[in-house]
This record gives sequence, structure tokens and C-alpha cells, in this order.
Amino acid sequence: MSKQVILTGLRANNDLHIGNYLGALLPLVDMAKTKSSEYQVNIFVPDLHSFTTPIDHSKLQEQIIQNLRVFAAAGLPLDNENVHIYRQSYIPAHSELTIILNSFTGFGQMLRMTQFKDKSGIANETSTEGAIIKRIDSAKSHEDTTVGLFDYPVLMAADILLYNASYVPVGDDQSQHLEFTRDIAERMNNRFGELFVVPKAVKEQHAFFGKDQGLRIKDLQDPTKKMSKSDESEKGIIFMSDAPDEAKKKIMSAATDSIAKVVYDPENQPGIANLLQIHALLKGQSVEESAKEFAGQTQYGEFKAAVAEVVATFLTDFQNNLESVNDDQLRTKLEASEKAMNLAANQTLQKVQKAVGLRG
Repeated sequence: MSKQVILTGLRANNDLHIGNYLGALLPLVDMAKTKSSEYQVNIFVPDLHSFTTPIDHSKLQEQIIQNLRVFAAAGLPLDNENVHIYRQSYIPAHSELTIILNSFTGFGQMLRMTQFKDKSGIANETSTEGAIIKRIDSAKSHEDTTVGLFDYPVLMAADILLYNASYVPVGDDQSQHLEFTRDIAERMNNRFGELFVVPKAVKEQHAFFGKDQGLRIKDLQDPTKKMSKSDESEKGIIFMSDAPDEAKKKIMSAATDSIAKVVYDPENQPGIANLLQIHALLKGQSVEESAKEFAGQTQYGEFKAAVAEVVATFLTDFQNNLESVNDDQLRTKLEASEKAMNLAANQTLQKVQKAVGLRG
């Protein structure tokens, strides 16, 4: 590949919410538009990653295509030859490189991965490997913890290294996985020669993608935590599929405070700060500009109503765009990208296979 590669993905399962859109999808689309003149931009649906935790497999295919339609509705330039969209599982090299990398990855290194410890329920266990293994082996609560979840960082490393990607936008929860990717790439390069491009370090990634990388929109009912699909009540979440009027109601019932002042102060006024951030992002302006619009207001009802109107207008426009997505154009783009990505990934895979003795 003649250009440096930017690579990113978005999980396929479950409904997307406005936090996903503003924190991940919108920056992704903006990046594709602004960086594609200088870089090759690879955007993939990590469908193999999707069932490292339990999902409804009967809905996965529908969700994959729907996610791709959401990319298009958000403005992803499908006619740009430097932007590629593809499904992870349609590039078999992802799975095969993972198997190879597994044999050069330490068991202890995977046990130290924070996301695995959090999702498997052993976050507070002692750091000694023997104690963690004993806990996993004996605890009934870990019966659903899969090898796929344990191995997630190795598959992520394969996702990145197959395309010699230099830049990968990561939030704080993925930073450790990126550092593992750098580590395994350097380990393989030192042993077998220059097999992989080592992606840039986390600090360089943040500098490249900007200060808003890893942005987290907060839950409307509990603005001390990020907006998440795990909220069973769903009152604090605005889904991209919500009716505009329903979204308005959620904004109007959002938790605020008794300070009676609209200022951007995430520490002391997290609810107001969250609404200001949503308002600013949807209007394409800085949070300071949004705060200035409401300076001097002491009635939160009027402020919430203004935010609710912006959210409703956004959802109406987005849902209309989604209905208008040209599915034939999307599938044509998908098939062309997957053909090109198979060629690129197989070149890297064959180089690795030869290095480790699997090919002559």
C-alpha cells in the first residue's frame, strides 16, 4: 500500500445510541473525509469480535448490514477510492494470523489485560497468575467467560497488523490492546525480520486524531457514568432509532442539579455539562460557544427544551438519511473493498507464513 493506513472499526451488535454516534461514528466519518486525501482509510465491521460476549446470533447479519447503512447515513464517502469498508470475517487472513500470533503471545500477558479482567469479573483478583487461574477454574460465575474474550487483543492485533496500519483511533479502554499490538509486532520483527509496520504509540495516536478522541457522552439519568446499552431502564440513553418526540422526553427528564446556572463544569455540574456537549456536537460548534448561548439562564427547563429541539432535529434528519441509503451502492462498495482488502491482507499473511515455516 503506497499510503499510510488509518484503521478503525465499530461493533455490529445492538442498537447504536447517540453516545456511539457522537463519540465514535461522527469522528470516524469526519476523519474519513479529512484524512483520505493523504491516507488510506480502512473501516471495518468487527463481526468476529461481536460474539466474544453473548449476543443474539440470529440478528447478527441484520445488524452488520444495518451498521454499514448507518455509516452511509452519517456521511461516509462511499465514492472515495481511498476509503474502504469491509466485514472482518470476510477476510479469512484475520483468523489465520490470530492463530499464528497466539503461539507468540504469553498467557500471563493476556491475563493482565484490564478489559478481560473487567468483563470476566476478576477485576479485583490478586495479580498473581496462579490465583487468577484458580479463581477462573472454580467460580461458577465465569462459566460464560470465553476463550474468544480472553483472546480478543490478539485478534485486534491481527486486524491492525495485516494492513500495516500506522494509526488506529483508540479510547482509554483500548489503549492497552494497542500497546500489546505494538509489542507483538516488535517481537515478531525482532525474531523473523521486518514482517509488520508497528503502529504509532498511544500518545502519538492521540496527537494525530485530536483531543476529542475517546469522547464519552454521559448517561442522561446518571451523568457520572458513560451512556451505555447496559442501562436496563433505557431512560438515560437516546438510541439512533428513537422517535424524535421520545428523545425530547428523555432530554427533558435528564438529571441536572440545583445550582441554577448553565455553565460547562463537568466536575460540579456533570448533567449540564453533558447536555452542553451534546448540543455543541450536534450543532458543529465548540462547547464554549454552546455555553455562551445559554449564559445567564437560571431556568433549566428552557435550556433543556433547546437541547431537546436540537436532538430531535438531528434524529429526524439522520433517520431520513438512513431511509434514503442506496443499498445497491453500499453492497457494491462493500464487495470492492473486501476484494482489495483480501489481496492486501493475504500479502502480509503469506509473508508471515513463510517466516514461521508454513510456506516454502
